[in-house]
Amino acid sequence: MHVLRPHLRSSLQLKTSDHVLLAAGFTMSAKAEKQVPTNLKGRSKSSQEWLSRQLADPYVEKAKMSNYRCRSAFKLIEIDDKFRLLSPGQCVVDCGAAPGSWSQVLVQRTNALSKDAGKPVGTVIAIDRLPIYPIEGVTIIGNTDFTTAAAREKLLSVMEGRQADAVVSDMAPNATGVRAMDHENIVHLAYSAVRFAAQTSRVGAFLLVKLWDGAITIALERDLMRFYDKVKAVKPMASRSDSAEMFFLARGFKGLQS
Repeated sequence: MHVLRPHLRSSLQLKTSDHVLLAAGFTMSAKAEKQVPTNLKGRSKSSQEWLSRQLADPYVEKAKMSNYRCRSAFKLIEIDDKFRLLSPGQCVVDCGAAPGSWSQVLVQRTNALSKDAGKPVGTVIAIDRLPIYPIEGVTIIGNTDFTTAAAREKLLSVMEGRQADAVVSDMAPNATGVRAMDHENIVHLAYSAVRFAAQTSRVGAFLLVKLWDGAITIALERDLMRFYDKVKAVKPMASRSDSAEMFFLARGFKGLQS
């Protein structure tokens, strides 16, 4: 049996991306204020493509300027701006959270640091099998595989009996390059988030899960509609256009029948 483990790029790599670019010979043009490649000799084709894509990606620079740990923050921001999901006082569980950019957004929008006086204070819980550097206002459960029973017990302990207003998941498996297999694996992770949300969410809560589009997408959508009033497939502008990445947004949790 294939063992599935959620994986995001390591926070260490993301935090040191500037050093990676400099080591590759990228420099900043003072006139154009744009990074340009100067020396890619000896690097693999995939490495060259990744570095070039990073430089051409406006969200990478925006993430640096906004002090987000990676560009994925803008996916959540865009989705929330459009659908008005997050609000002060909510309890949100961030699955597959490393390096922590979604958690940073959640802290801001749930008022987890109590910066908006007079508004409810939110709770943000982040979990990932990778380590996560501390984020002010976030309870972090690092080095923990979300798909395990032990992870669920840790989360329930931290939640202290409180129900979730939202479960968000940016989890993705290690890509094999075989599209059908990668799709099946990420759907498996999505279902693990669905099960957790069904067991811990309050009535009316929402769920946001990442997918790579494929054959099983329709089945997952059908299953989500059993538990939520509204289910919508969304692809934010911050998702790369050449990626199969998409998200299912499920709103209005119906609760579990006893």
